[in-house]
Amino acid sequence: MMIAALSACMSTGPEGEGAVTRFRMGALDGAAAKDKAKEGSESLIVADLQTRKSVLPAGSAFDKVAGPVLAANARAAESELRMARLRAEAQEKNWLPTIGPSLSLSSLGEVLASLVIDAVIFDNGRKKAEREFARADVEVAAVNMSIDTNERVRTALGLYLKGQKSRETAKLYEAALKDMGHFEYIMNERVKGGVSDMSDLNVIRHKLAKMRAEHAAAVESANAAVAELNAMSVKKLGEVQGLSDVRVSRLDAQPLSVMLAEAEKERTVAGAKIDRAGFLPGLGAQATVTRTGVEGGAVLAPENGLGLGTAANLKALKAAEEAAGRQVTQATEEANRRLARHESELSALGRQVGEASTLAGQAKANLDLFQSQYDAGQRQVMDVVNVYESWVAQEESRIGLKYDMAAARLDMARELGLLADGSEI
Repeated sequence: MMIAALSACMSTGPEGEGAVTRFRMGALDGAAAKDKAKEGSESLIVADLQTRKSVLPAGSAFDKVAGPVLAANARAAESELRMARLRAEAQEKNWLPTIGPSLSLSSLGEVLASLVIDAVIFDNGRKKAEREFARADVEVAAVNMSIDTNERVRTALGLYLKGQKSRETAKLYEAALKDMGHFEYIMNERVKGGVSDMSDLNVIRHKLAKMRAEHAAAVESANAAVAELNAMSVKKLGEVQGLSDVRVSRLDAQPLSVMLAEAEKERTVAGAKIDRAGFLPGLGAQATVTRTGVEGGAVLAPENGLGLGTAANLKALKAAEEAAGRQVTQATEEANRRLARHESELSALGRQVGEASTLAGQAKANLDLFQSQYDAGQRQVMDVVNVYESWVAQEESRIGLKYDMAAARLDMARELGLLADGSEI
């Protein structure tokens, strides 16, 4: 009966900043009900994360890599988020009276058991701040989970790009080895016939050995990248081929680092409110139920006690709130710098890829010209070999820049948290 009475008399009353409960009967009024509904509403940060769409084209090579990799994710961050949600759910009821047993030993050696019921009437906003802290903790965990997921996808796609680049480079050197082997055969026959000098043959053999080393290194790099990628996935991804056209802009979404700073700011501010309430007087009610009857009364005391350092402690808490705001500003500035760098890098790489393709085309045209002149007896073997080596170098540079550009786009998408659908996360 006593529990029911306290629950009815000390219902929630969030009209005042510090008023957790108040002595009145009946249901919540309109203002109180609206405030409770607002507190229980979904976080804007969490809602933003849930509505984000991946920039990886559906069914593309990148998407085929990201799916199995996410399926194999241990998702440690998910456990953190689940714990944060449970803590927030528990704190949503923190305005209710608490009930607990009390045991004491009387002067005659008799053990007395009683039931203690505590209810808060005025706590300077402590209970409300605890609910805000728990909700902000959920937001922090949600952003961290999104960061963790996007980082995992970026790592997997980085390995995929490394494997594809090495494979394409190995294929280039495989063809080059056949052509260079043909040049070596021709030069060897010319040396045997006394037409050419042995030094030219040695130069070609040196170039051929260098190409063999480059080919072996590319094959090893591709195998290592694919093996590491397969270790991150629920299935083998060695058969996936090609690049995906990823379109991303800095205006597509707010950077995850900024969202994390904002969520941590809200948590810091709520924590400061909790600490501040501990230095100010509060009002509570306590009832003790024993076999002999019910005893009750009001309690008025600050949790941390008042002292000469209270004013300084309160100023420190205010400074902590200000510092949290400055951290959001700093995170925003750093994110904008990184995004600006990514944009500049993408612009430069786009230009370089175009130039590399032009140079590779010109090198191939020169090679075809020298080859035809050689067939007509107007060029020496070494002339063709040198031009061929130049074409291989230009083609390798073009391949590298192409994959560097793809990696830069993925870096920007990771910064914005757009490498996985928020609803899937």
